[in-house]
Amino acid sequence: MARRSSVASGALLLLCCATWVSATDYSVGDSSGWKLDFDYTAWTSGKSFVVGDKLVFKYAASQHNVEKVNAAAYNACSSSSPISSDNSGQTTINLDTSGKHYFICGISNHCTRGMKLEVDVAESSPTSPSPPSSSTTNTTNNNNSGAGSLSPVHATVAFMGLVVLKLGVF
Repeated sequence: MARRSSVASGALLLLCCATWVSATDYSVGDSSGWKLDFDYTAWTSGKSFVVGDKLVFKYAASQHNVEKVNAAAYNACSSSSPISSDNSGQTTINLDTSGKHYFICGISNHCTRGMKLEVDVAESSPTSPSPPSSSTTNTTNNNNSGAGSLSPVHATVAFMGLVVLKLGVF
């Protein structure tokens, strides 16, 4: 029985570590989706968007669309020259660059009725390491621990999970 408990504990630690480093898929508007008269500014408050996350817009394809626009078009609710546009009913946007990203519904007055979203995307989460600069060569640390892009904290938790699985510590 103790062995089964240690396997479960180790697996749980490994699962927690994997969850920390995975990207997040955000369903825009949660269960309300992409619709008129919704406060998307309130929806973004308290959320931390990072490179690698995804925005999933769900909407009635016959009534709405999703247009990625620049800041000026966002502020003016102008869909005259979108960066990209989709009207499939479910649009997934990969947040692959840091900075501000702007989205509107380009149908008549939908943007002025609240169908606009601004997200500020951070380069990486506070617990993950920054990738090395391409102009910098690190010759002092060639330790290949197999931890990939895990932060020291995540690598430690993963290691502890493996120890628990191997030794049955708990």
